[in-house]
Amino acid sequence: MELSQIGLVPRIVIGVIAGAVVGMLFPGVATELGLLGQLFVAMLKAVAPLLVMLLVMSAIANRHERSADSRRILITLVLYFVGTMSAALVALLLSSAFPQTLALSGAADGAPPAAVGSVLSDVLFKLVDNPINALLTGNFLGCLSWAILLGLSFRRASEAFRQNLQTLADGVADVVRYVIALAPIGIFGLVCLTVATTGVEVLADYLSVAGLLVAAMLIVALLVNPLYVWLLTRQNPYPVVFRCLEESGVTAFFTRSSAANIPVNLALAKRLGISEELYSVTIPVGATVNMAGAAITITTLSIAAAHTLGVEVSFAQSLLLCIVASLAACGASGVPSGSLLLIPLACGLFGIPVDIAMQVVAVGFIISVIQDSAETALNSSTDVVYTYAAEHARIGERQAT
Repeated sequence: MELSQIGLVPRIVIGVIAGAVVGMLFPGVATELGLLGQLFVAMLKAVAPLLVMLLVMSAIANRHERSADSRRILITLVLYFVGTMSAALVALLLSSAFPQTLALSGAADGAPPAAVGSVLSDVLFKLVDNPINALLTGNFLGCLSWAILLGLSFRRASEAFRQNLQTLADGVADVVRYVIALAPIGIFGLVCLTVATTGVEVLADYLSVAGLLVAAMLIVALLVNPLYVWLLTRQNPYPVVFRCLEESGVTAFFTRSSAANIPVNLALAKRLGISEELYSVTIPVGATVNMAGAAITITTLSIAAAHTLGVEVSFAQSLLLCIVASLAACGASGVPSGSLLLIPLACGLFGIPVDIAMQVVAVGFIISVIQDSAETALNSSTDVVYTYAAEHARIGERQAT
């Protein structure tokens, strides 16, 4: 059997194994091969904003939006918020059942936001960003808002213009398929670099915290998400959940960027038969605001900081932490470790000083090779899972009849 005949995921697994072997046996060479992974992520990030803008413009300009589409978009957005809140609650329960403490030392660099309001205001300003700047900086909310407005305007354009717009969107989608086909090589490079530069010994002191984070994310991915899918569709949720974890989660785990994984998710949503009007909007929005993994990270590390300092956490503070973590997670960047600088916001609820909170952020960076990879895999795969659930929601079907 030729290599080209093997499925993408098996080829990615081969790349992971090969990257791990090269990273352990030839660390010097592996560091240089890391360039392959960095180029792969850069290509995904480069094509994603243009793809989102053209896809949404074409979908709106060439199709009549149905009321069912609006309902499904709303259902997906509600799922994003409910799912993020549920993830924070799962992290809170596990942190209470298995209290964690941290060995705090050095502080991390960076300037955390001063309040949740500043995080949310930043999201609003992204919506009204200059369209050229939005494309250049990878601001998907800005790309989406302009794409919707232009798509609505282009409905009045000539048939020839709208067909050309569709052709342009299809052309960029083809480029995305070419880039995704390079995933095994890109992930090989990423694994090479990670194994060669990250010693296992640095994780030993924080293995318990990292284990708790991963456990919470697995509970959300394998229990909470399937529950919501079943409640909406009344179908066995696990086939689509496992497929999303396999085809979206695996790539996101190694790229560690929700933004870079948008093209992967758009292609997966199309293969799942989800309507373009739905996924072209919900997938880029989800990459920005659907942050269950980030909510878990913020909640778990903030509670761990409180336990380390002997701070008593009341029930009311716990609930407030879940709300703050969910709202703050919506403003987490789509880049690696984007949620960590939001931890000082949550720590402020317990009166923990910023300098101590930044030491907690430093711990997050130490375990980020595990934490951020699992977090991104959960965030990104959940975007498609919830979009699929909204597409097949029975409540929408009843209202549409």
